[in-house]
Amino acid sequence: MAKFYGKIGFGVDVETGLDTWEPGIEERPYRGDVIRVRRSWDKGEDLNDNLNIHNEISIVADAYAYEHFHAMRYVEWMGAKWKIRDITVERPRLILSIGGLWNGDES
Repeated sequence: MAKFYGKIGFGVDVETGLDTWEPGIEERPYRGDVIRVRRSWDKGEDLNDNLNIHNEISIVADAYAYEHFHAMRYVEWMGAKWKIRDITVERPRLILSIGGLWNGDES
């Protein structure tokens, strides 16, 4: 089992002025294990196929992660930011299913 250490991006509201809030990202470092590694190439409208990964990363969660797991957006891993597709709570860990590059959207 490979080890993981990287940042997780949480979608949060950031105060940009007096009583003005905008969507933003807060990154926090976590460690854990890479428990499943899988990749696939999907045909797209572009000239090149799209790379998707279907990996699972198990992180040792802190109180912030448990309270805000609904706001997790991406995992920084192997030099890229990957979308979090699914989260399973298995205390004291969170299992993150990731796949597809995160493009900065807030959905």
